Amino acid sequence: MQVNETNKTADNANNKGQSKWWLLPTLLGAVSFGALLGGGIAYSSQNSASVSDATRDNTLKQLDIFADVLARVTTDYVVPPDQNKLIEASINGMLQSLDPHSSFMTAKDWKDMQQSTKGEYGGLGLEVTSEAGAVKVIAPMAGSPGERAGIVAGDRIIAIDGVNIVGSTLSESVDKMKGKPNTTVEITVVHEGQDPKQIKITREIIKLHPVTHKIEGNIGYVRLSTFVNENAAKELADALTDIQKQLGGNLKGIVLDLRNNGGGLLEQAVAVSDLFMDRGEVVSTRGRRPEDIDRFYGTPGQMMAGVPLVILTNEGTASASEIVAGALQDRKRAVIFGTTSFGKGSVQTVIPLNYGKDGALRLTTQRYYTPAGRSIQGAGIVPDVEVSNFRLTNEDIERRKLEFRFEEDLPNALNNDSGAKRAIPHMPNDMPPENWDKKEDYVLKRAYEYINAGMPKDFGKTQMANKEAPKNAPKPNEKKVGTSVPVTFDKPKDKKQ
Repeated sequence: MQVNETNKTADNANNKGQSKWWLLPTLLGAVSFGALLGGGIAYSSQNSASVSDATRDNTLKQLDIFADVLARVTTDYVVPPDQNKLIEASINGMLQSLDPHSSFMTAKDWKDMQQSTKGEYGGLGLEVTSEAGAVKVIAPMAGSPGERAGIVAGDRIIAIDGVNIVGSTLSESVDKMKGKPNTTVEITVVHEGQDPKQIKITREIIKLHPVTHKIEGNIGYVRLSTFVNENAAKELADALTDIQKQLGGNLKGIVLDLRNNGGGLLEQAVAVSDLFMDRGEVVSTRGRRPEDIDRFYGTPGQMMAGVPLVILTNEGTASASEIVAGALQDRKRAVIFGTTSFGKGSVQTVIPLNYGKDGALRLTTQRYYTPAGRSIQGAGIVPDVEVSNFRLTNEDIERRKLEFRFEEDLPNALNNDSGAKRAIPHMPNDMPPENWDKKEDYVLKRAYEYINAGMPKDFGKTQMANKEAPKNAPKPNEKKVGTSVPVTFDKPKDKKQ
């Protein structure tokens, strides 16, 4: 799981510390904040809603029952249990009954998460989430030990060092895969349609350099692998500047590859979108109350104005990545190539408890919506041009219909409040021909062909993104994020969560 940045102070007599907003699935070796879709971190005030006396009395009664059960387990269980683990498991059980992305973080988890957002941690470099008791890989990070070992999006990890992890908490499984550099861990992996196999991987220090780029003919290619890093937008801006410097007026288009990007910080998603937009709304987030609406806007000016832009997505494109793809798709600034994204459309607020000394609460507090008001929860971002990187058979399609693969398939996943549903697995409109070399990137090849065929040069100039934010937009919740460096902003003190 991964995600990063946007700090906001939250004063609360019962919970001193800060809370953050995240957008993503879980990063192996970093802390499982992957579930925090959100990607940017924003601090929010924490005001408790009033409850009736009847509700309060019922809650106290239930707590009495919990205390009785805890006492009985502590004194009568067949072997002496660890009471701290019992309570932690109880808290996690409560949170995970809400949705697959809410959870409790220990003090160690909280510390690890902070370290990972700074761009370095020890581990395997996998973004993961929980699914049906196992650990599901959202995406391996580019160049990571996990990627080199052949781990791919959709893989399920069912055992670590020979010990079955099905039924373990996500944080417990992540901790087992973490460790000192140059030590080895064996994981049992189930690839799609294959029997389980053991893979030994040597742990490394994972340095999060989220951007790589190259030039293919007169087209610039940029791979953005994660939004967890606080410098994602800055590194992307640097890459675009280098491409522009090398190609100058000969630049025909840009391909932004967001495949297998499991998300990260909300703020970075806004900043990356802002690079390709001239003002306008990027995303809005909405909570349970009518007043709980935040709108995030871009700033004047954009890089690569008028240059054709193609964004590549697949089922590993999640959270913060979906915000970028959705914003630029709605504003007609980019054409989306590939397959439908993961479909994580919720925001998690990370709330440190006692400044993190007692851990932190990762709680789903809002849904997010694209500029056109779309919720992609469960449904995902549907590409403008559907292209599969693999040649599929009818048997492959039928097997995919039976598998748990996406956000909507996770236990207790939120529904889509607009009623949008993910299309059932089907034969893609375009896929590699027979005898295609699987080492070649078919989707990228088709994107290059699309740009070379003459994608409109002025594509993106006549976009609603060029319109300024409505003058009557709710000022207290408006967020304006720069295009190259992280920005911190405060939430109103009377904001309720």
